[in-house]
Amino acid sequence: MATKKIGDVILAVHNISLSFGGVKALTDISFDVREHEIRSIIGPNGAGKSSMLNCINGVYTPQQGSITFRGKEFKHMDSHQVATMGIGRTFQNLALFKGMSVLDNIMSGRNLKIKSNLLMQALRIGPAQREEFQHREAVERIIDFLEIQAYRKTPVGQLPYGLQKRVDLGRALAMEPQVLLLDEPMAGMNVEEKQDMCRFVLDVNDEFGTTVVLIEHDMGVVMDISDRVVVLDYGKKIGDGTPDEVRNNEEVISAYLGTSH
Repeated sequence: MATKKIGDVILAVHNISLSFGGVKALTDISFDVREHEIRSIIGPNGAGKSSMLNCINGVYTPQQGSITFRGKEFKHMDSHQVATMGIGRTFQNLALFKGMSVLDNIMSGRNLKIKSNLLMQALRIGPAQREEFQHREAVERIIDFLEIQAYRKTPVGQLPYGLQKRVDLGRALAMEPQVLLLDEPMAGMNVEEKQDMCRFVLDVNDEFGTTVVLIEHDMGVVMDISDRVVVLDYGKKIGDGTPDEVRNNEEVISAYLGTSH
């Protein structure tokens, strides 16, 4: 991977613990994410990876610990606040508007950036019309970037799965996030679709300068594109470092080969 300048810590989780009833999903997890890096979270099924993302973007409230974003510490983040601050998210299960076009789905990601009120938007007068043109231009750039121009007007529900995943990424990019949380963006894809998505993730990181936090099961992908990797197993952190450091970590090898349980 081409050399790039990794910045200071932009996001950090400190001693996060999360339980549902008597079940511990996360236990005392700490790690940080540096500006402009691709930071992967890996681990076997049930390791707590998605729960960790849900704590970061305010879906879950951890019982213990805190999250720091750009130097400001939060005991709890709510989802709207997180989005406003510049943290975007895609989901493991697609949450797209299936009956709406590709263009309108990606446009929905611009909602937080719309300044004019509903009446002005409905009447499309003055500033509201100019603002809509600006948002449409931004969305068209994302459509070009993701190479889905041919599907602009197509209802998302009619697209193959790999392209729907691309639209989901586009909607998250429409927020212009500083940090993008990607929850298994390549799950269920064939080899060619995975290669395309890898390229888009690398380009988002490189061309837009977006910091990426990635959950992914494909170890080949993770080791190829990540700057650093944190490893969870049964809700505990068992490894953290560069891909090479993690690859050679005995505890990580044991967890993945199943010899530790």
